[in-house]
Amino acid sequence: MTSKQRAYLKGLASTLNPIFQVGKSSVTPEITQAIGEAFNNNELIKIAVLKNCMDDPRAIAEMIAERTHSQVVHVIGKKIVLYKPDKDKPKIVLPQ
Repeated sequence: MTSKQRAYLKGLASTLNPIFQVGKSSVTPEITQAIGEAFNNNELIKIAVLKNCMDDPRAIAEMIAERTHSQVVHVIGKKIVLYKPDKDKPKIVLPQ
């Protein structure tokens, strides 16, 4: 992913609300599965890491991205943005 594409996705993600929260139990198989299923409807997902989670948000982002075969757009503070394009009909057209 190029920096131009990443910047475009960051702009789109700025208006999104987090649809998942990672809490004290960190990344469980259930939350990983739920995020994977959410990619069926959304290509861009924002996740919030709660204050009671002791793990590093960057490490959490990398772990979830690896397990869901998505890409980390960015991690800022305790917010994570992930992107996984739809294989059949991408809804988000990235700039070249």
